[in-house]
Amino acid sequence: MEFNKVLEERRSLRAYEAGRSVSRETVEEILRAASMAPSWKNSQTARSYVVMSQPLAKQVRETCLPEFNRKNSQNAPVLIVTAFVKGRSGFDNLGNAVNELGDEWGAYDLGLHNENLVLKARELGLDTLIMGIRDGEKLRELLHIPEDQQIAAVIALGYGAAEPQMPKRKELSETTVFF
Repeated sequence: MEFNKVLEERRSLRAYEAGRSVSRETVEEILRAASMAPSWKNSQTARSYVVMSQPLAKQVRETCLPEFNRKNSQNAPVLIVTAFVKGRSGFDNLGNAVNELGDEWGAYDLGLHNENLVLKARELGLDTLIMGIRDGEKLRELLHIPEDQQIAAVIALGYGAAEPQMPKRKELSETTVFF
């Protein structure tokens, strides 16, 4: 698929086809694309926890997501929890933050990773929803995510059951300053 078409077609989908699975090979292809994202000093601190078992996905939804995100991700066959290793991106070799962002740079790197993930999914005909409202500590416990990682999002992945229109985008004049 042409890159601009991928950009234009990607949406945050809140309805997935029931009973339609995604293969592990497809998920691996998506995650390999995600891993190509740039990161601070090539630190590659993004981590993914892929839930493909439907009983576990149901448990994640019921115990870790608020009601509206349970509903929004209801038939998505895959949930990917993304996190980043704390204290690496944005830090020097002695563990000192090198600018005012500190660990926020890890979130920035993870955002780049997650963007690659959702764009590759769209290229392959899949849809996604990035959910930031979740119970991180319950996810940590349920999926055995180490304490040195900051949990950021749960990404629903599957085949969309809706075709939402692209929301109006702001004009560059509203968001950009040229000098």
